[in-house]
Amino acid sequence: MFIRRYLIPRLIQYVLVIFIGITAVFIIPRLMPNDPVLRTIAELKSRGANLEPGTMDKIIADMTEMYGLGGSPFEQYTAFWARLLRGDLGVSFFQFPTPVNQLIATALPWTVALLLVSTILSWVIGNIAGGFAGYYSQAPWSRTLDVMAMIIRPLPYYIFAFALLLIFAYFVRWFPVSGGSTMGRQPSWSWTFIQDALWHAFLPALSITILGMATWFQTMKLVVQNVNSENFVTYAKLGGVEESRIVSGYVIRNALLPQITGLGLSLGLIFSGALITEIVFSYPGLGTLLYRAIINGDYNLIMGITVFSIFAITTAVLVVDLLYPLFDPRIRYN
Repeated sequence: MFIRRYLIPRLIQYVLVIFIGITAVFIIPRLMPNDPVLRTIAELKSRGANLEPGTMDKIIADMTEMYGLGGSPFEQYTAFWARLLRGDLGVSFFQFPTPVNQLIATALPWTVALLLVSTILSWVIGNIAGGFAGYYSQAPWSRTLDVMAMIIRPLPYYIFAFALLLIFAYFVRWFPVSGGSTMGRQPSWSWTFIQDALWHAFLPALSITILGMATWFQTMKLVVQNVNSENFVTYAKLGGVEESRIVSGYVIRNALLPQITGLGLSLGLIFSGALITEIVFSYPGLGTLLYRAIINGDYNLIMGITVFSIFAITTAVLVVDLLYPLFDPRIRYN
């Protein structure tokens, strides 16, 4: 019953979302005014390369074929899907001949570490603080936190990240201005490199965490206030149940359920915020890589990063949907 009534329709929706998203990824870069092949030729000339007309035509033809830009749009589209299904994202235009897969694999660990830590911290701390603030909504500390969250929450990621960068990197100079580690230091599992990476990642992670905390705090506070007015909470209070047990076992536990759903629905926004934050701090993750690809008109790299992002976010949302009954026994897919 679960497979027929829920899993199969959900998987069809999952595949459809990925198909539409990847199709959009194929179309949008081709609407950009930059021609990557001609820009590559111009860059070669700027470096002093002397290209004869016949040689130039051959290079243009070879690069057009190599980058999958030859033929009609439909032929390009079918060739793109054929390469994609083989796991071949092509080579980068402006880091030629480095494969796109290799560039993504190099940048991915930085983004995953930054995103995983900041998302978990913001969700856990924001929901716990919001839960207690919602239950003790009349307390002065609750109102103070609510005002702070109201000020922080509307701020765009890049504004808040830039403010932290100015204060703690330029003025106070407690943290580095940019990068994921000290220039020239090779990544390794040594404690020296880990300390250096954590030092560079602190401001980007703090930026994402604080903005996320403000969001989860406000939503959790509203949910808790609604749960607090439910009959089962009133009966627990009249029955003499300890207040600490009411807060943790009755109110916050039930209020967390919609927050789990909210986490799944907000993964795309969190991911995009992390990419923007990486650009501000020149952090060596997917965000900075995508920004450079857009600036250089690197179709293959743009499509590779975006395809990976669509697949990762859609899969994460699907996993959250399928695991939700484990957290809420009232939900049954039958």
